[in-house]
Amino acid sequence: MGGDMQMLPGSSHRPALKRPVWIIFFVSLVSLFLACSYIYPPHGDAACYVFSSKGCKAVTDRPLPSPARELTDEEFASKVVFRDILHIPRIQPKYSKIAFMFLTPSSLPFEKLWDRFFCGHEGKFSVYVHASKEQPVHVSRYFLNREIHSDKVGWGKISMVDAERRLLAHALKDPDNQQFVLLSESCIPLHSFDYVYDYLMHANMSFVDCFFDPGPHGHGRYSKHMLPVVEKKDFRKGAQWFSIRRQHALVVMADSLYYSRFRDYCKRGFDGKNCIADEHYLPTFFHVRITVRIIFLIFHLCLS
Repeated sequence: MGGDMQMLPGSSHRPALKRPVWIIFFVSLVSLFLACSYIYPPHGDAACYVFSSKGCKAVTDRPLPSPARELTDEEFASKVVFRDILHIPRIQPKYSKIAFMFLTPSSLPFEKLWDRFFCGHEGKFSVYVHASKEQPVHVSRYFLNREIHSDKVGWGKISMVDAERRLLAHALKDPDNQQFVLLSESCIPLHSFDYVYDYLMHANMSFVDCFFDPGPHGHGRYSKHMLPVVEKKDFRKGAQWFSIRRQHALVVMADSLYYSRFRDYCKRGFDGKNCIADEHYLPTFFHVRITVRIIFLIFHLCLS
């Protein structure tokens, strides 16, 4: 056919490779052996040395998990009460409200700012003021006649926790209050009322500052007198400001077991330590009894 067509050399025929059947069989046998040894662990001495260079002693010397501690009568009763409260079916009111609870020594320096924050949202919030030193002078109609019975509050003393519980008790009287926010006189809102309201109501959870502090101002404040109710590994710290759901507020008010431990053994000068009850009581209580989120970004808290 002329020189225009180029002929390719014919392909050479290679003999078919033999499949390494014996390798596949060996790998399968080893895999089966290991699987069986995992499902049916060895009990004999020889088998132990096959699977561990340390022999059976390495297996028998493993520490057994410590048995759960038997609860005291107080702990058992407390656990039952908390369980029942937390399992109460939530009744959604027609108009859910946020209880804004102000813990202040006297007048609120940012009351005008809070007035602008609340304006136009009547029926969605309640205001409660605990003034521990002087009768506040109000400039906003939302704060008029909103003081509750107050008592003296000492920094670092259980009286600070008592004031928080007093505010919760008054706020719980209104069945429409579903979220309870504890604020100081130096707190200001960072977002609009609608943002705060929607965030808290739709989150359906509590927000508590809670963290592990291994230093002298954390675990160093723990007292062994709190045993067996509060163990050192569960001792937590956090800022006292919070936002908690109604069920969690009820649990706090129902608690006497943990509260009494912090009242008696978490105070300045006890055991040569300076334990601050309001920095440890609720963080420890919620860490042990209730799972909560520990993020709190809605309000600016001036703690200095």
